[in-house]
Formats: sequence, structure tokens, C-alpha cells
Amino acid sequence: MSTALITGATQGLGRALAEALAARGWDLVVTARDASRLADTVAALRSNGHDVVGLVGDVADAVHRDEVTDVVTEIVGARGLDLLVHNASTLGPVPLRPLRDLAVEDLADVLSVNVLAPHALTRSLVPTLEAAHGTLLSISSDAGVEHYETWGAYGASKAALDHLTLTLAAETPTLRAYAVDPGDMRTAMHQAAFPGEDIGDRPLPEDVAVPGILALLAARPASGRYRAADLLAVATSEVAS
Repeated sequence: MSTALITGATQGLGRALAEALAARGWDLVVTARDASRLADTVAALRSNGHDVVGLVGDVADAVHRDEVTDVVTEIVGARGLDLLVHNASTLGPVPLRPLRDLAVEDLADVLSVNVLAPHALTRSLVPTLEAAHGTLLSISSDAGVEHYETWGAYGASKAALDHLTLTLAAETPTLRAYAVDPGDMRTAMHQAAFPGEDIGDRPLPEDVAVPGILALLAARPASGRYRAADLLAVATSEVAS
């Protein structure tokens, strides 16, 4: 039985991926800050008949991370953790603003959630990931490689997360480590970045991002940075042929 830990799992891509994995027989540990939303998510995931544990808390909180590490380690035991998904993320203050108007404290908050927290959680869980020859999956963004006005804090955090993820891959060859750009999605976070705009033309996470990630997990190619749309296109062409 495979087990995954997914942070930020109660909405958007995190929830869609959790639902897809549960439907495929995975056991899950899911985390999020909102207790009510987490309870609803856990109840829905358990309807598939698999073990799901929900832990309320902020990944930027060291106490919460320690709780997550302890629970995951106890659940998986000697067989290890198969998949760690860093999905929890923050845009920073919205509306988004140019770097010249971004307070240092606001940048620090973004880096704390999007970079420092994933790094700390990864460090704690590397031993159990190694035991399972598991996979580290960090949700990235095209803002991590492109330079969009007002996206400086978020983009810098994703660039840093990419670098940490892929450096770990170089240092730990027993693991697979991926930074995945899911592309634009119709999510609450994306809507917050574009207040008042209609984002109905963006695909839902389950349309492109989740199928692309599932294809990646099935194929387990070399560690690296991937785009979900490309992964899905390759998987679709292979099925067609």
C-alpha cells in the first residue's frame, strides 16, 4: 500500500490530487490550516475506503511540522513514505504589487511558507522517503522561471523551491525529486491573483495538472523540472500509439 503526504490539501490542486490518489488506492496524510475544510476533505477522501489522516496546522509552524513528521513516521513504519507533495503555498499580500512596494516582512512571510517550510519538512522526512525509495514533488510555477510584474515574491520563492528540490535530487540519488509547473488553473489562489477578473477559461486542476502529475508518478523519469501539460501530452500520445 502506497502512502502520500500532501500539504495544502483542502482545495485547488492539493485536493484534486488527493482525490485522484485516494481513488487509485493510496493512503493519505493531508494537512491544511482550515479545520472545517480539512474535516470535509478527510470525510470525502475516506469515502473511497482508504486510510486518510488529517492534521490541522500551518506548514510555517515548526510545532505543526514536528507533529506531521511524527504521525507520518508512525503510520508508514519501516516501509517508508512513498510520496511527499509540497503544495501549500502563499502569494503574499494581495493585490499583488511591484517589488519596490513590497515590504521586507511580506517577502519574509512568503519565503517562510513557500521555501523554508518545505525545506524543513523535507529534511525531517528524508529518512522515511529513502526507506521507500520514494518521491518528492514540489509544486512550482512558471513565475519561477519567468519575470511577471508584481509576481516577484511568489516567483522568487518558487525559483528557490525548485533549486532546493533538484539539489536534493542530486544529493540523494535513491529518491526521485520533481518540481512540477501545473500551469494556470481555475483555483482560489489564481483568482486572488486576479481580483475581479473572469478566470473561467483556465482549466480545473483535475483537467491537466493532476493527470500530468499522475503520469509523472507512473513513469518515474529522471529527477527534474517538468510541466504538467507536457507530461500529459506525452502520456496521451503513448496511449494513442
